[in-house]
Amino acid sequence: MRAPANRAHLNRLRRMAILAVNVGSSTLKFSIHPRQGDQVRSRVFSGSIQGLEPGGAPVMDWEFQGQRQNRQLPSSASDSFGHALRSLGELLAAETALPEIEAVAHRVVHGGRDFSASVLVSADILERLAKLNSLAPLHQPHNLQGIRAFQRAFPELPQVACFDTAFHASLSEMDYEFALPRALTEQGVRRYGFHGLSYQYVMGVLQQHSAQASGRVLMAHLGNGASLCAAVGGRSRATTMGFSALDGLMMGTRTGALDPGVLLYLMEQGWDHARLEALLYKQSGMLGVSGISADMRTLRADGSAQAQRAIDLFTHRVVRESGALVACVGGLDLIAFSGGIGEHDATLRAQVGEQLGWLGVVLDEEMNQQATGGDVRAIHAVDSRVQVWVIPTDEGQVAAQEAARLI
Repeated sequence: MRAPANRAHLNRLRRMAILAVNVGSSTLKFSIHPRQGDQVRSRVFSGSIQGLEPGGAPVMDWEFQGQRQNRQLPSSASDSFGHALRSLGELLAAETALPEIEAVAHRVVHGGRDFSASVLVSADILERLAKLNSLAPLHQPHNLQGIRAFQRAFPELPQVACFDTAFHASLSEMDYEFALPRALTEQGVRRYGFHGLSYQYVMGVLQQHSAQASGRVLMAHLGNGASLCAAVGGRSRATTMGFSALDGLMMGTRTGALDPGVLLYLMEQGWDHARLEALLYKQSGMLGVSGISADMRTLRADGSAQAQRAIDLFTHRVVRESGALVACVGGLDLIAFSGGIGEHDATLRAQVGEQLGWLGVVLDEEMNQQATGGDVRAIHAVDSRVQVWVIPTDEGQVAAQEAARLI
């Protein structure tokens, strides 16, 4: 990812940066974060590549210096990812105003027992992480595929794996252990928690804006994937997601917490592993309940009874799980909403705030309506005992900071 050795290139070498990426099954999100010493700044370049599935029509869009652009990329039945990365490399090399990329930071969903902090990637680490694929089948295989693709495309750059589970390494044994035989716990069957990069970012922003961030904080990362995390002193104390990214809240297509007896019943009816996995990860949640969509915006616009039922159930589960987590930390000083739903859906925030009113939560209606994503905003009323904030999350910046620390 290096330009010819000319004056522009030498100038870029004095301004280094981390490329943060998040690889999905058919998408690649990326952002560039300049580094000053051991600290990284907010992104100066960001975008995504959509349509990377086999037979897809890849399109790259990006934003730089206030301008949004897009480009159709060549499709490939055999190596669409490789073609996309070459196109990304050419784009970054052509933008001489960008700093020089010195490492790539990858979001990796599951670190298991062995990885409670970000690591420089090696062949051995990739092999160990691949053993966790079954714990996050919607994410982990694609995360690792992305690392391998970047290794091939940019072999001169260090690759850093940053784990969504790492923020929850502070969970106590009481909070992470399941009521299973000890031998299974020792094998790693325990609660890990996820969305850690998002929670780490949100907590860092809160600590810059509110003294109450050092107290009892409930963070709600609400999107297609959704979870809650209760923190005290900036450290995770309890969270809704568990061994896998299925537990806890109802999500876009995932069940959330489910009586395991349901699975035993379905197995007795002849359901095999593949059918159960599809049900739990892809056919349930808001999509399954509504029969319409996994997208909250679509359900809000639909207006049907089925759509409203899915919205109401999602809201109820947020309130129910909030009560459990608040009990774990003995009260509440601050709530922070993030994620696509948390940042943009004022109606959901109002309903959750009203139902948590017994804790002292009072929202300012006008401020809540004005918080539509993009800015850090406080939305609590002046007489609210609990502060309420909307924090647009940036997992890429956390990953970039971790990479800067390691290299």
